[in-house]
Amino acid sequence: MEFSYHNPTGIEFGKGKIKEIANLIPKDKKVLVVYGGGSIKKNGAYEQVIEALNGHKWVEFGGVEVNPTVETMNKAVELVRSEGVDFILAVGGGSVIDGSKYLAAASLYDGDGWDFLDGTAVVEKALPIGVVLTLAATGSESNNLTVVSRKTTDEKRMYFSNYSYPKFAVLDPSFMGTLSDRQLGNGLVDAFVHISEQYLTKTNDLLVNDGYAETLYKGLVTLANKWNERRTLWWQENLMHICNQALNFQLANGVCQDWSTHIIGHELTAFYNLDHARSLAVVLPHLLREMIEEKQEKLAQFGKNVFGIENNNEAIIKKIEEIFESVGVPTKLTEYEIDNKVIENVHNAFKSHGYLEIGENGTVTLEKVANILNRSMVA
Repeated sequence: MEFSYHNPTGIEFGKGKIKEIANLIPKDKKVLVVYGGGSIKKNGAYEQVIEALNGHKWVEFGGVEVNPTVETMNKAVELVRSEGVDFILAVGGGSVIDGSKYLAAASLYDGDGWDFLDGTAVVEKALPIGVVLTLAATGSESNNLTVVSRKTTDEKRMYFSNYSYPKFAVLDPSFMGTLSDRQLGNGLVDAFVHISEQYLTKTNDLLVNDGYAETLYKGLVTLANKWNERRTLWWQENLMHICNQALNFQLANGVCQDWSTHIIGHELTAFYNLDHARSLAVVLPHLLREMIEEKQEKLAQFGKNVFGIENNNEAIIKKIEEIFESVGVPTKLTEYEIDNKVIENVHNAFKSHGYLEIGENGTVTLEKVANILNRSMVA
């Protein structure tokens, strides 16, 4: 057991915590408030943020789309530079946060910010970021991962940087009351797959990691089973907490990680605009079937400890599918408008990105990816 772990993001969890922003952002910083399509002006978050920023100089930038693009965020880069902004406040979900992480780095970079995404440059400095989370799913509010798309080339890429950690994240679950069922279901599935990328790999002796991952899984199963209570505060509080813990990378300490489901899913989003969580749901079960020989020991442990299912890996995978579908998230590509070029498109993207052997063992090849997608397209 050997690892290094550091997470500098301060968490403020609970209803009304936005008021803490007044003390978390220095008064001498000029703030850019970044948000998405305007839902924060309907759920009360915008009003509370403005009240908390009383005494600060600030400007705003709205319109960050789901799956944020460099085309949009580069407009915000121009605003940061012209207004002399020196603190970014992201108010929204994972898309707004990821876009803001890119913005914070690109604003201090002389070249094209996409360089961070394609690996030709690494982030050496960035503006400080704060977060007000209104949608639970990605865990981006307290990790160092940034995921951004480029519309002109149908690409969705990611990078890690310790400069991307937010300084603080306000997690107020009361704002989730205005979310759609689709958004709530997506959040639950997103967290489930995040845990799986760090857990459903190889057996190990890390009692804390496995035990905590299984606890988080059980929490999500409970929330799925009590889907009819999704409009209650306790349900939303627990989803927000689990989503945060699923991807602050504590579960990754000292263990093998997969991330094949995400890499494949990113291409489905880039080409066909699938919601992030929905792209994951149509991949994970079929990837588990395709890679069953390598994953069967860990899958069996998962089935026994989380579902109480023993000696039946197919029943375990079907249970995962049932959970996803019970919250309104399909597990088949046939549920979406996908053309007959899906495998060709994903293969070409993988080749251009150098994703020829992915997964915890480097055995998810292009052939395996084709098999996974074909499994997902069988009615």
